[in-house]
Amino acid sequence: MSEHNHVVSKDGNVSMGRVGDVLERIEPQQREQILDNFGEFQQYLSKRIHLAQKIGMGEEQLAVAAEKVADYLANHEEPRNSEQKLLQELWKVGNKEERHRLAHMLVKLARR
Repeated sequence: MSEHNHVVSKDGNVSMGRVGDVLERIEPQQREQILDNFGEFQQYLSKRIHLAQKIGMGEEQLAVAAEKVADYLANHEEPRNSEQKLLQELWKVGNKEERHRLAHMLVKLARR
């Protein structure tokens, strides 16, 4: 897959506007597998966070990326389990600052 298909380029530049496009290009079967099971979802996020850290993304960049992903999921995907439903409800009621803190917590959760 060429570099223009990713949110993060090889040199570490982050194109947050591409988050939705990249998420929509995940194969439907893989997307369902990731979203149907919260453990799979955490594992997928953990792998992506590890890759981002390897290219030098810091905590704040990870949280900003997590915000974009969470915003996309809250607006475009139906929750498939109780954990996702809770996250979606927290996301919807939170203001910008609270969502940012929740994004930091999601990054922390995915690192475990």
